[in-house]
Amino acid sequence: MVHSWGRAHKFDHQVASPAYLQDTALTSNQASPTTIFGQGRSYGDVALNDGGRIVQTGSLKRIQTVNWETGVIRAEAGMTLDQVLQVSVPRGWFLPVTPGTKYVSLGGAVANDVHGKNHHHVGSFGAHVRKLGLRRSTGEQMLLSREENADLFALTISGLGLTGFIEWVEFQLVPVRSASVIVENIPYGSLDEFYQLSNDSKGWPYVVAWIDCFAGNKALGRGVFSRGKHSLMPDGRAAHRPDPRLTWPIQTPGWLLNRTSIGLFNKLYRHRPGARYCGRVPYDPFFYPLDGIAQWNRLYGARGFYQHQCIVPLDEAKKAMTALLTAINAAGQGSFLAVMKNHGAEKSPGLNTFCLEGTSLALDFANRGDRTLKLLKTLDEIVLKHGGRLYPAKDGTMSAEMYKTGYPNWQKLEDARDPALNSAFWQRVTR
Repeated sequence: MVHSWGRAHKFDHQVASPAYLQDTALTSNQASPTTIFGQGRSYGDVALNDGGRIVQTGSLKRIQTVNWETGVIRAEAGMTLDQVLQVSVPRGWFLPVTPGTKYVSLGGAVANDVHGKNHHHVGSFGAHVRKLGLRRSTGEQMLLSREENADLFALTISGLGLTGFIEWVEFQLVPVRSASVIVENIPYGSLDEFYQLSNDSKGWPYVVAWIDCFAGNKALGRGVFSRGKHSLMPDGRAAHRPDPRLTWPIQTPGWLLNRTSIGLFNKLYRHRPGARYCGRVPYDPFFYPLDGIAQWNRLYGARGFYQHQCIVPLDEAKKAMTALLTAINAAGQGSFLAVMKNHGAEKSPGLNTFCLEGTSLALDFANRGDRTLKLLKTLDEIVLKHGGRLYPAKDGTMSAEMYKTGYPNWQKLEDARDPALNSAFWQRVTR
């Protein structure tokens, strides 16, 4: 049994865990389709394959080539962002883009074209990928880049692992002088203030806001705005602590997660000492706050949780965020982990990438069965009405209509899909 990070999806699988790239060959005459599985940090079913075969890439984590003068690195696709940081930070290099967890494989970062707090400056991960090695079930091993096999390169970035087996990823790191980040945390009181702070912070490389999803009326959208930049003060480039300090010990009983407990948490979080802060911190707590707690997904109990992450174009964003937060408040199904940010124009070549110039909102919802599914459907309708879309890496429920409307290039991906590859997500959204 293999489950998603959200733990709401779990299926029996045939599991292969190759130790070397030559052991990962796909064949076009397989009895059932295969899904490529990295670190299992996708919240829904994008890396699952109900009753089928999955290939886990965790052992494929070798650096093939690296130039520490230029910061260009090529590594097997099973290598994690954490493993890259362990060798790059002491040498003065950092990831060009990182999501909210460092326990993501390079192949997963490419397949989902992950984004981070600096999207408004540099776009998604795919914008920094130079070359890819792809193996098809025909046995063909292909080099993909902007110049060579460019169409398949653009479809593989954001291609959900469906165009073939990504063997290695070559990408550009960015130089840093230290392992520290200068951070400003600013409490704010409304959605209008969020947009004002976002506008005022365009010069900051990293921005994000935690929001109190139960704040209503004039306080709708209030929260804590965070902005950061790499410190220019050398500190020896000390390597980060690679392992979580704590482990969530149990599956939290579902009844503990309710409007009262989440509302109390939100109030305490907004008024904690660090909610208003300006100073220098190690990069781990700024980029990866949840990675400090192993297995934090147990927080939502045995039934797991769903995440709803959407993005809406800038001209519709404020109206959409107002409608979304109002609906969440009315439903009484809030989230400890509600994150909102403004994005810039996408720079990645990925044809089916999630990001666009606009505002994104991400929230976790404990799985309450039909009650939660009804709320997610309501949120989907709001996003669709305002011209937005959902993030496949976080999704567990979107309809085929929602996916096809949000990703008009989906048919190009289907046409390029390796016949030996499929996933529970892809079957759900393309039927």
